[in-house]
Amino acid sequence: MRLPRSWLALLVATGLASGLAGGAAVAWLEAGTETTTVAGGAPVATDAVPLNRLTVAPLVARVAPAVVNVAVLQASPYAQNPLLRDPYYRFFLGVPDEALAPRISAGSGFVVDAARGLVVTNHHVVENARAIAVGLGDRQVEAEFLGSDPATDIAVLRIPARGLKQIPLGDSDRTQVGDYVVAIGNPFEVGQTVTAGIVSALRAPSEGGPRYVQTDAPINPGNSGGPLINMRGEAIGVNSAIIAPSGGNVGIGLAVPSRVARQVVERISHVTLDR
Repeated sequence: MRLPRSWLALLVATGLASGLAGGAAVAWLEAGTETTTVAGGAPVATDAVPLNRLTVAPLVARVAPAVVNVAVLQASPYAQNPLLRDPYYRFFLGVPDEALAPRISAGSGFVVDAARGLVVTNHHVVENARAIAVGLGDRQVEAEFLGSDPATDIAVLRIPARGLKQIPLGDSDRTQVGDYVVAIGNPFEVGQTVTAGIVSALRAPSEGGPRYVQTDAPINPGNSGGPLINMRGEAIGVNSAIIAPSGGNVGIGLAVPSRVARQVVERISHVTLDR
């Protein structure tokens, strides 16, 4: 069938307009988005995920200065035995004199009240401490032990309030499984280290016991007492323990919820923390 010349002219004009519009759209897309070609020739955007935004560096830069190292001078377990204080018994049992020397252990903590110099850590980090030193960047200060709660594994220290940064305690009751979190501490005394993961579960160790925040963010010896931080820069937990059947990290870390930590800190220090 032959079309009238007027229809033919209209189709040609429409085709030209569509081609120009399509070409302009392609040019606009190419100018704003890099593309690659897959089998079949279809262009696929390569910046669908903005890789330049996939970082927690700004968050870490803000909170890391408030995380501290905790060095503790503790009596040797051998020194607690009255028999082993006798050099003749030590000789008979083959226990060297050096075994009675005080030991230095290390953990982590973080400042929750910069104006008052209040630091949170674990009870088991500072238990039976003869002296406690807190490392703040390149300086160390002596810490005052204010008290601890063995049931929740929370302890409170006080250091001179000079040039301190603080991490706010968030609301752990709002924490959900799947939330992204960051753990900061001093594992194996290698220096401040940042690890990241998610909240894996919310657990209670026993009937009526406090809820624990479980995370797969790597936590190792020395991380105890450090903060578990959400993406708002709030501490939603105090790293306390790991489940490690093989002796190493297997991605099951436990943190005391910030709600529990807040109650203990306020009770021991008689201070109401900012919310």
